[in-house]
Amino acid sequence: MQIDLPTARLGPIFLDLAQSIITEIERGRLKPGDPLPGTRALARSLKLNRNTVDAAYHELTMQGWLEARPSRGTFVATDLPESAATAMRASALVAPSVVSATPPVLHMTDGAPDARLMPHAELARAFRTALSSSATLTEMVHGDPYGAPRLRSVLSEYLAHERGLAAPASEVMVTRGSQMGLFLSAAALIMSGDVIAVEEPGYPLAWAAFRAAGANVIGVPVDGGGIDLDRLEQIAVETPRLTAVYVTPHHQYPTTVTLGAGRRLRLLDLARRHGLTVLEDDYDNEYRFDGRPILPMAARASDDQPIVYLGSLSKLMAPALRLGYVVASPATLTRMATVREAIDRQGDLPLEQAFASLIAQGDVRRHARKARRVYQARRDLFVTLLKEHLSDIVDFDVPAGGLAIWLKMREGLSAQQWSDRALKLGLGISPGARFTLDLATPPEALRVGFASLDEQEMSEAARLLVASRPTSTGLG
Repeated sequence: MQIDLPTARLGPIFLDLAQSIITEIERGRLKPGDPLPGTRALARSLKLNRNTVDAAYHELTMQGWLEARPSRGTFVATDLPESAATAMRASALVAPSVVSATPPVLHMTDGAPDARLMPHAELARAFRTALSSSATLTEMVHGDPYGAPRLRSVLSEYLAHERGLAAPASEVMVTRGSQMGLFLSAAALIMSGDVIAVEEPGYPLAWAAFRAAGANVIGVPVDGGGIDLDRLEQIAVETPRLTAVYVTPHHQYPTTVTLGAGRRLRLLDLARRHGLTVLEDDYDNEYRFDGRPILPMAARASDDQPIVYLGSLSKLMAPALRLGYVVASPATLTRMATVREAIDRQGDLPLEQAFASLIAQGDVRRHARKARRVYQARRDLFVTLLKEHLSDIVDFDVPAGGLAIWLKMREGLSAQQWSDRALKLGLGISPGARFTLDLATPPEALRVGFASLDEQEMSEAARLLVASRPTSTGLG
């Protein structure tokens, strides 16, 4: 099948190619279950680098348009309507179209917090106060791309107290979620053609941000102790344009393993010797159940160590509240602010002012303590259910923290099959193929989030997991 690029380029080539494939799906030329050309064949046909085609396929797989089947290839997702374009046209005349005949009732795909636990009354009160304050009204006219000054100041104090990170407010930027922080960091640090090393399996949306900045992404294996530093050292020696390394050391995404003290120190030394910037994504630092949270690498790095530290307030409260932050040198933040002003002159100032009050008054710390107790209890319940009902087909380590468990499947079983079957029953779970750069050899594993489900919902989720368990061949 021939797939063409649009004549007018709208952005990075891999996103243009992804849009072309979506168009073919929407007009019915590509139907649910249809195979896509291999990445080599399509790259040869379009005269593109194979990595570009692979990036487009990854993007569409994450969005749910495509699905990867180990050892078989890439296919149009089977849960799409027969013709997405027909459904979209019909929706304009009648009711909104349904993307899937059996949409997930319960979501365990990532490891999101439970928004029901959020301190709603305190946030509403802080938001009302912020909307009526003269400071907010003034800043709404004179927006700051670095974020509300008060939130930057209280974040500086919060990070110093909670994480041992001594960073003045001038080195803190507030962003619309940590994803914006990743995008701006990449834009500030990476030039087209540079290379960035990432954990594999790892966080696909970080890879998308790096690729949008023109970077080539190289995966570094992750084992039971975190990122493989011997392999990273080899890549650093062999790759002249290696610029940075992206890590999630506290609870590695998606496997949840913690990077030990020895590897952290060695990683900082390796980065210093090879002139690499370390991007440390500490997306769920507050959720450490066994022992105290481990200090970020940014708290131990020397003053001359190039390191960018990213965090999320959305993970602490609710994903819909888009607030993240970046701690970096003033020079790096200046470049980030320049990029931000082109797309988003300022953040959500009333929300930023409200969060500043929640942090300053101790509401955030109180919520974190409460959430830790609840999520630890949910983790323990989920572990018990897994051991009772699925210990014959999965292996896992009980995570010391974080909001998900990495289930490794026994030999001969298919994670993709399990995910497909669960979806049909009303349960969303994420197979290992979503977290790997090499779709040909994905880990047969599942990342299953437990934090957003209460006891009753978790029991139902466990029932659906058991009901959808894969066959021994992985093909039935």
